[in-house]
Amino acid sequence: MTTQEHSISIASYDAKKSFIDEQAIWAAINNAASPSAEQVRQVLDKARQCQGLSIEETALLLQNQNKQLDDELFTVAREIKNTIYGNRIVLFAPLYVSNHCANSCSYCGFNADNHALKRKTLKQEEIRKEVSILEAMGHKRILAVYGEHPRNNVNAIVDSIRTMYSVKDDKGGEIRRINVNCAPMSVSDFKILKTAEIGTYQCFQETYHQATYESVHLKGKKKDYLYRLYAMHRAMEANIDDVGIGALFGLYDHRFELLAMLTHVAQLETICGIGPHTISFPRIEPAHGSELSEKPPYEVDDACFKRLVAITRLAVPYTGLIMSTRESAGLRKELLELGVSQISAGSRTAPGGYQDESQEQFDAEQFSLGDHRSMDEIIYELVTESNAIPSFCTGCYRKGRTGDHFIGLAKKQFIGKFCQPNALITFKEYLNDYAGPKTQAVGTALIERELTAMSPARERNVRNCLAKTEAGERDIYL
Repeated sequence: MTTQEHSISIASYDAKKSFIDEQAIWAAINNAASPSAEQVRQVLDKARQCQGLSIEETALLLQNQNKQLDDELFTVAREIKNTIYGNRIVLFAPLYVSNHCANSCSYCGFNADNHALKRKTLKQEEIRKEVSILEAMGHKRILAVYGEHPRNNVNAIVDSIRTMYSVKDDKGGEIRRINVNCAPMSVSDFKILKTAEIGTYQCFQETYHQATYESVHLKGKKKDYLYRLYAMHRAMEANIDDVGIGALFGLYDHRFELLAMLTHVAQLETICGIGPHTISFPRIEPAHGSELSEKPPYEVDDACFKRLVAITRLAVPYTGLIMSTRESAGLRKELLELGVSQISAGSRTAPGGYQDESQEQFDAEQFSLGDHRSMDEIIYELVTESNAIPSFCTGCYRKGRTGDHFIGLAKKQFIGKFCQPNALITFKEYLNDYAGPKTQAVGTALIERELTAMSPARERNVRNCLAKTEAGERDIYL
């Protein structure tokens, strides 16, 4: 789809009216109470077709209390993830540029009323240092994160992104895709943001339940529920065709949040012609200066959380599912089996956190981290314990396989034909340039196993690319 074809009109939706029908969502939940095993299995059978699920079908899975059927749910989630994405896992790192924030959100360490927090917005040279450290880890993708504050206006964001892209290391390392998590913007500002050649624009509604939303957002522009709810409509109107959504689980009933988030997906597909590129699953974690974060009002335990991820994989099979280092190493490993396709690695959530690992910096983080492993440790365990291909691929972005093009290929179960070879090629880069000896050994063996399982023609093609990589060529993709 061309830029002109993708554009939608502001008149095509009413941004003054919520598309989240709370009564309808609760009706779906209540109507699905105590589903039979036959009803649940019918939904699981439909999900295997990789065509997604309705709100009512998803509600049946959410309301299921049969643990044996949960095991079947997890099996189907694993099948769908492998069918569409294969065994590759995309790696990225957040880069927090600023924790200045004008909002007062009761669950967040960055909230404006947290006067104990040391505020910092990175200067351009500090950004370069952070990027250099991330490149030395082997990262190729960054999620740039900005507090919602006037100093983090669109022009400042664009300048910082251009700085990130400009940093190269002596091994040819570079950041090839920068996704952005920042405040919702006007259409005109989103158009400026697009000039920075960003990847995905990411923004979480936090909670889709409007009364809860208003109770936890105490001041600042973020108090405007509808302005945030329609952020992705405006981004897509500005021709940013990859967007990422999410809910902060723990603020309200998880069943409502998931069905409301899927309503958001359906709304984007109807109005904008395309759903989200990614969905994230943050849970409330303890944050300095936030009492609510210490005891979430609707706490989601690990067992429930696993079900949420697996059900989402069935409901929107073509969408990338992201899991951050909020979660523990053990739980993240389990979630990889249930549909997660992207994870962060070696993360810090304070501005300047990669340069300064002092206790003061940990206290300045947005939330507590659960996975403190290094990048190389995470990659080693992905290979040895999950038989996964760590992927640093950004080929689709450069080839124009974004937006409806990417999702169209995913829906046809074809995107993996690009993902697997590109994952192997970029993994080879990592092994040659950044990996420790143990990771080099197990990674090389994994690549060889993957190659021998390919068709002869594909194996020849990928081996040719790997040979070029071995000879020093970089950034090869299909």
